[in-house]
Amino acid sequence: MALRYLTIDFNSFFASVEQQERPELRGKPVAIVPVMAETTGCVAVSLEAKALGLTRNARVSDARRMCPGIIIVEARPETYITYHRRLKEVIASLVPDIEVQSIDEVTAHLHEMLDRNEAGKLARKIKAKITREVGPLLRSSIGIAPTWLLAKVASDMQKPDGLVILDDADIPGKLLHLAPGDIAGIGPNIQRRLGEHGITTMAQLYAATMAEFRGIWGGVRGEQIWRLLHGEDLPYFEQKTGQSIGHGHVLPPAKRNHPDGLAVLHRLLQKAAMRLRHSRLYASALSASVDYTDETHWSDEIQLTETQDTLRLTHALNELWGKRPAKFSRRTPLRIGVHLTGLIDLKMHTPDLFEEKTEQARGKLFEAVDHLNKVLGKNSVYLGGAHGATQDAPMRIAFTRIPEPEIEEIDRSYAGRLKKPKPPPAAEPEAW
Repeated sequence: MALRYLTIDFNSFFASVEQQERPELRGKPVAIVPVMAETTGCVAVSLEAKALGLTRNARVSDARRMCPGIIIVEARPETYITYHRRLKEVIASLVPDIEVQSIDEVTAHLHEMLDRNEAGKLARKIKAKITREVGPLLRSSIGIAPTWLLAKVASDMQKPDGLVILDDADIPGKLLHLAPGDIAGIGPNIQRRLGEHGITTMAQLYAATMAEFRGIWGGVRGEQIWRLLHGEDLPYFEQKTGQSIGHGHVLPPAKRNHPDGLAVLHRLLQKAAMRLRHSRLYASALSASVDYTDETHWSDEIQLTETQDTLRLTHALNELWGKRPAKFSRRTPLRIGVHLTGLIDLKMHTPDLFEEKTEQARGKLFEAVDHLNKVLGKNSVYLGGAHGATQDAPMRIAFTRIPEPEIEEIDRSYAGRLKKPKPPPAAEPEAW
């Protein structure tokens, strides 16, 4: 089997970026948190903290107990996105056909036929260029294999700063010590189904037939997993991205009340609407949800004529909020969220015959609003429903979604101008 894919997984990415930026943090246990509070969870921990037994998602109070002297650092999403882009450029300069899996993971399709020795040289060349051009603290684990799924598995087998190559002679032998749950795409539900079929080890997983995989997964996805595990090259799974645009937020204690919760919901909605327009999409449904401190939950959805108009979406959110059962008005909101669903591409949108002029006018209005917010910074212009909540729900990074600061915060390329600065003229070639 040819070595077709290389996956590079950056170790303790957020914490490593902070240590690269701040030399005083190097060699010390560090935890990255979304907000500076003892009750929040760690979104990332440094390699030094992991060596002491700390894991991501641990509460700050537990982190201090497990790692005396740990340094707590508030997350800087825009800095991590900047490093992600720099790393992506370095990788693409050596292996151009890349697929971003998450903010800390990239897979490259190797079009050249490489043997094990050549593949190892390429991996070390990537690591060296990252050290030289981005920084030595950005350590990574690289996996190289015949399929992208096996390359991902290989990248997890040796951490930190690892390199694992799996070719035809290694499969499945070098994987048999793993558990089925170590394979991407085998989550708790699939593990449960595997167990119901008597499959609890990697050896049993490899011994299962393609038909058994189809039955366990309930369709073609099982067949794809089977073929990828057995070394057959398949394209990346069609990811379920673009099916919704939304945001969630845990309310700070001072805002765990209904008026402030609604204002924050409007802030989230206005962020989502701006992303909707930037993505050239229309939404045909809006949903809102609230988790309460007593562990109860409310959610509801409203169907819409396809739109990207923030004002129409605002009216829809207010309608949903007004329909909440009375019993929830006596409870304390903790976590809120809003999502735009039923998305269609701009090219598929048909304007309402009776609303076309209004839609065009509103489109120009919100195009201007979005432009001002990109140039001058988020919430320079906003609708009144979000008043009092404009500093809530700052940009966050989910590992599966990399936000664009140019949309959610400020587009620095405008340098405070309404028009982007013109690039300097190209230098005249020297006369010989």
